[in-house]
Amino acid sequence: MTPTRIIIDTDPGQDDAVAILLALASPEDITVEAILTVGGNSGIANTTRNAAAILELAERADIPLHSGCDLPLSRPPVRADHVHGESGLDGADLPRPTKQADSPHAVEFLIETLRHEPEGSLTIVTLGPMTNLATALQKAPDIAPRINRVVSMIGACFEGGNITPNAEFNAYVDPEAAAIVLGSGVPVVMLPLDVTHQVLTTPSRLGRIRAIGNEAGRCVGGMLGFSERFDLEKYGWPGAPLHDPCTIMWLLRPDLFQGRLVNIEIETQSALSAGQTVVDYWSVTGRPANALYLRDVDSDGFYQVLTERLSRLP
Repeated sequence: MTPTRIIIDTDPGQDDAVAILLALASPEDITVEAILTVGGNSGIANTTRNAAAILELAERADIPLHSGCDLPLSRPPVRADHVHGESGLDGADLPRPTKQADSPHAVEFLIETLRHEPEGSLTIVTLGPMTNLATALQKAPDIAPRINRVVSMIGACFEGGNITPNAEFNAYVDPEAAAIVLGSGVPVVMLPLDVTHQVLTTPSRLGRIRAIGNEAGRCVGGMLGFSERFDLEKYGWPGAPLHDPCTIMWLLRPDLFQGRLVNIEIETQSALSAGQTVVDYWSVTGRPANALYLRDVDSDGFYQVLTERLSRLP
């Protein structure tokens, strides 16, 4: 089969790093056309530097890297340094990147690329706030029908929120952007907390990743060992959720996931529930479906594939 061509829009972030590495380790299934960065887990300088470091780690500095929007469309920024550390990617001794961000700005790159590629040939994978993609859709609405689909780690329903009682972090940081993407008519696949909270980095799973013996396994073990401390204390579970790699895993192994087509709206007005993904899971509103909402995952199968793919890296 022809590999799926993707652009990854990301705010690394330890779990973002694992998602990028998983994609780069799967060239028979996925071709990473470019990495775009956005402000989210940390500011844009950090997220761009971190993305460059991940590419250096994977020995893929040839992949284009484009720096994007630092601030949400209309709100003050919200960061997650309390989870990811001062650098946004604490916990591993990553290579010092020599790669710099390419021109143009990530939004212009998206617009130019989608206009010149065959219609439906590119999938956009968002691992952070949707600011870059929403801005591109606002500036150039003609690109919407050219996108094959958007695969996004965003949202929550049955699990509640992880930054407020109602909202998942990526949706909360820029709910207006998420609303634009969900309302654009582009097919969306949503990997919410309902799925990612099932994919826990238990000691045995992290132990198998560390035991791979390559530099990627060592760095992933260190990064996740750092970031999980927050969630272990927060949830009291035997491991921490591994969010962003679920997007790439769905592209690799959709058979590991279960969900349904539903209507999803993003709350942008309420002070109490800003960023809530209002999921019409039982079709009570009559609004047309606009997203594939994943709710369940085979977590053992997930980690088997993840460990095998990471073993391919330097």
